[in-house]
Parts: sequence; structure tokens; C-alpha cells
Amino acid sequence: MTGVKATPVRLEARLDLPVSRWLWLIKWLLAIPHWIVLCFLWAAFFLLTVVVFFAVLFTGAYPRWIFDFNLGVLRWTWRVSYYSYGGLGTDRYPPFSLGEEPDYPATLAVARPERLSRGLVLVKWWLLAIPHYAVLGFFLGGAGDRGGGGLIGLLALFAGVSLAFTARYPAGIFDLIVGLNRWVFRVVAYAALMTDVYPPFRLDQGATDLVGEPMPAPGR
Repeated sequence: MTGVKATPVRLEARLDLPVSRWLWLIKWLLAIPHWIVLCFLWAAFFLLTVVVFFAVLFTGAYPRWIFDFNLGVLRWTWRVSYYSYGGLGTDRYPPFSLGEEPDYPATLAVARPERLSRGLVLVKWWLLAIPHYAVLGFFLGGAGDRGGGGLIGLLALFAGVSLAFTARYPAGIFDLIVGLNRWVFRVVAYAALMTDVYPPFRLDQGATDLVGEPMPAPGR
């Protein structure tokens, strides 16, 4: 995508074939332990983001340890969503981990900024992000970070039905689902004050994120 500005959020996924024709029917049950843990992690995420608000307001910097933790929560959420009804793209059970897990078929990275605007922190998470919130409501419905609602959940259902009757995951649906999730996580990272780069109103489909900043090397 020549001429398209890079974004600090890089979300990628690969279709982990073969995908079971019927396992998707009980993934809501299998994912329950993850959703329970994520409830606590997201509570911590929100509380720490309040701390970040004041840290950025007074110092212009996002504390590294909070950034690493919040990025871990986003990674964990993306893996569980991709396994369950935000993707159905793999049958590999997600690890209980805040780490990078580069071998898992769903990955997420956010480039940590050295400095953040002390003025933007006052308005970007509510005022500037409002147009994106309206879009995300359509994408996610009432399902929040669990997947299974809105347009993403509907497309995942279509993929599940296709798996059941044809043993195939339609490539077009896969590309669209990943693109929609990419949009969602760009907005979440922006609203969580992790970047000052405004999320583009653009659907970048496909497994590979062509405009996200390169993934850091494992262990960095």
C-alpha cells in the first residue's frame, strides 16, 4: 500500500487449517475460563488506563510496565476472540498468557511511543474517537471483546455454517473478519491512550497487516 501512512498497531492472523467442522459449536463453552480471566484483566486495564491518563497529562509519557501489561491484555483478547466467535480461524486453544506468543495464529503488536501529546489525552479517548465508536458498535454489537455479536459475529457464524456443510472456511469471509478486527483493535489502542496516531477509516483486509509497523523481534 504505497503512500498509505503506517499505523503503530499491527494485527495479523493466519487460517489454521484444518479447522474442525463441528468444534465451533462448543467453543463458547471451551472459552469460558478465558472470558472469566479476561473480565479481571480488563478491569485492571481500565484502572491502569486512568493512571496512564494522569501520567501522560503531567509527563507526556506512557509508563512502560503499564503499556506492556495493557498490550498483553489486548493480545490475550485477540487470541481468544480469534479462537472463538470473533474469528473461528483456529482450533488451537489460546494460551493463558500476556506475552507475544508468536507461534499462535493470531498476533498483535503495538509500537510504544516515546512521547504522547499532553493535550490530546484530554479529548482523544472520548471526543475524537466518537465516530469510531459508532462504527465499532456495528462491528461488535453488544458482545464487546468476546466476539459473537454484530457484523463480526454474523460473519463468523457464516464461516461456521460453511465449515459444517462444506468443511471449507470461505477466503473472502476470513479476509473481511480479520480486517474488521484490525479496525477494532486500532481504535481500542487509540482510546486506551497507547498512541496518538488517529485510526484510519479504512478496512485493511487479509491475513497480513500491510500498514502496521513491523512486529518486534521475539524477546524484545
